[in-house]
Amino acid sequence: MATVAPDPAVPARGRPTRVRHAVLWLTVLAYLITYMDRVVISTAMPSIQTEYGFSDPQVGWIFFAFQIAYAAFQIPGGWLGDRFGPRRALSGVVMWWSAFTAATAATWSFSSMLVCRFLFGLGEAGAFPIATRSLSRWMLPSERGWAQGLTHAGARLGGALTPALVVFLILHFGWRFPFFIFAVVGISWAAFWFWYYRDQPREHRSINEAELAMIEGALGKGKTKVSVPWKRLLSSPQLWILSAMYFCYAYCINIFLTWFPKYLADARGLELVAMGIAASLPLMAGVLGDLAGGWVSDRLVEKRGLKMGRRLVAVFGFLVAAIMIPLAVAAETPSLGIACFCVALFGLELTVGVSWAIPLDIGGDVAGSVSAVMNTVGNMGAAIAAVATGYIVVASGWGAAFGVLSALCLIAAVLFMVIDASRPLYVEPETV
Repeated sequence: MATVAPDPAVPARGRPTRVRHAVLWLTVLAYLITYMDRVVISTAMPSIQTEYGFSDPQVGWIFFAFQIAYAAFQIPGGWLGDRFGPRRALSGVVMWWSAFTAATAATWSFSSMLVCRFLFGLGEAGAFPIATRSLSRWMLPSERGWAQGLTHAGARLGGALTPALVVFLILHFGWRFPFFIFAVVGISWAAFWFWYYRDQPREHRSINEAELAMIEGALGKGKTKVSVPWKRLLSSPQLWILSAMYFCYAYCINIFLTWFPKYLADARGLELVAMGIAASLPLMAGVLGDLAGGWVSDRLVEKRGLKMGRRLVAVFGFLVAAIMIPLAVAAETPSLGIACFCVALFGLELTVGVSWAIPLDIGGDVAGSVSAVMNTVGNMGAAIAAVATGYIVVASGWGAAFGVLSALCLIAAVLFMVIDASRPLYVEPETV
C-alpha cells in the first residue's frame, strides 16, 4: 500500500487530530465482541442440552475444546499480527471466529459442536495478541496503561452484559438466533476495521502532521512487517517472569468467571436471583479497577518513569487482592463477604491494564508475540484453575481454594518487583 503523507495544509504546530483515540475505541469494541461471542454459548447451553440431550461431561468437553484451542494458538496468533500487520491479521481472525460463531447454530451433534468450538477458539486466540500489536504503533507510552485498562474493561463489560441479551433473544427467537446475530456483529466490525485502520500512523489519511509528529516523536517509525526474533525473546528471563506473573493473575480471575457462582450457592446459600446479582458485583468492581489501574499507571509513568509507574500500581493491586480474598471468605455475612470480594476484584483488575501495557513497552514491533507468550502461560493457569479447584474444594473446602488465590497474588506481587517495563526485550535494527 502506498504511503499517504499527512495533509501539508495542516501546520505541524496545530492541534493534533485524535485518530489514535478512534483506533483505541475500535479496539475496545473488538475486546467486547470477543467476550460476547464466547459467553453466548454458556447462556444458550441449557437450551442446547434440552434439544440435543448432551450430558454434563459432554458440555464440559465442548467448553474445553474452546479453552485448549485458545491457549494453544496464542503464539501463532501473535505471530500473525507481527508478521502480516494488525490490519489484515485482526480482520482475518475476527472473520474466522465470526464464521464459526454462526456455524455453532448449524451443528447437529456432539462431535460437530466439539470441532466447531475448537475452530472458534483457534480464531479467538489471535484477538488479544494482535489487538495489542495494533496499539503498539499508535498509543503513546503515557497512554498505554489507560488504553489496556480500557480494552479489558470492555471485555469484562461484554461478559457481564451479554447473558441478559442472549436470554432475551432465546426467549423470542430460539437459541440459534443469537449466534447468527453475534456473527454479523463480528463480521461488520472486521470490515470496518480493515477499511479504517492502518498499520502505521503515517499511512492514515485522517491524521494530521501534529498528531503524527507526536506519535513518531515518541515511538519512532516502526515497521509494518517484522521478522520475530524468537530465540532472543524466548531466552529472555523478563519474558518468563512476566508470563509467570500472568499465570497467577489468570488463575485467580478464572475462579471468579467459573466457580464463584457455585461458591455463593454452596457456601453462602444464596438463591438463584440473589446469586446472579452477587456474582456480577465483583466483576463490575473489576471494570472500575481496569479503568483506574491503567489511568493511574500512566500518570505515574509521567512522574516516575516506566519502571516504577507500572510496578507500583501492579504490586499494590495484587497486595490488595491477597489481603481481601481471605477476609471475604471469613466474613460472617454474605453481604460483607461480597463487599470484600468487590474490593479484592478491584485490586486484582488494577493489575491487568498494567500487565498488557508492558508487552507494548518492552516488545515494540513484536509486542504481539510478546503478549501471546504471556497470554499462553496465563491461559494455562486459567485451565488449571478450572480443574484443580473442584478437587481442592472436595479435599479441603472453599477456604483452601480461595487461599490458593491469595498466595498466588502474593507471588505475583513479588514477581512484579523484578519486571522492568523500561527495558526493551528487543530493538529491531534500522534499515538503511
